[in-house]
Formats: sequence, structure tokens, C-alpha cells
Amino acid sequence: EVQLVESGGGLVPPGGSLTLSCTGSGFSFKDDWLYWARQAPGKDLEYVAGANSGLTRNYARFVQRRFTVSRDNDKKMFYLHLNDLKVEDTAMYYCSTNRQTFSPRGQGTQVTVSS
Repeated sequence: EVQLVESGGGLVPPGGSLTLSCTGSGFSFKDDWLYWARQAPGKDLEYVAGANSGLTRNYARFVQRRFTVSRDNDKKMFYLHLNDLKVEDTAMYYCSTNRQTFSPRGQGTQVTVSS
């Protein structure tokens, strides 16, 4: 069974930074693509970024170089580094092994951007 656990969310002011973490088990962590998605209140899940086990990275257009993804396959950790956060980045952030459905995913970690 695939299990994913996100952490690292919090309340930050506009322009602030956070690093979200995701750990996973039940799948071949070092071989699989991993993705971050988010869901703002009243909105659908949306793709944020993805990374393969090598150096390939992919980002949603709205990221605009503010976010970066990284992973440590030995530690089975996947990260989303959030910089220059905006109020509209407020959402629950999830990691997933599936780009199309974002399922399975973890319980999420809340990011709130507010002054």
C-alpha cells in the first residue's frame, strides 16, 4: 500500500518562504516520478510541480520560478521549496505518485499566506 505523509506547512506573511516535505513508502521511491498538488478552498486540485528520480523537474506555469522541487531518494524524502509566497498560494498541499488523479496522496499540509 502506498503511503505518503506531507509536513512543513504553516502561516507565513506575503513574500515569505516555506519548505514542505513528503515521505513515502509502499512503492519504488527511487524509480517513480513524484508530484506536488494543491487545493485552495472551494477550488479543484491543481498541479504544482513534479520530479523524476534524476534531474528532470516540471512546474506549473503559475509557479514562475518561485518554487523548486528536490528529492533525496536515499532518505525517501521529496521537498517543495516555496519562496516569495503570495496570498493566492494559500492551499492544502499534497504529494502524490500520480500526475493525472493525484491519488494516492497524503493527508496534506496547510500553507496559509497572510499578513
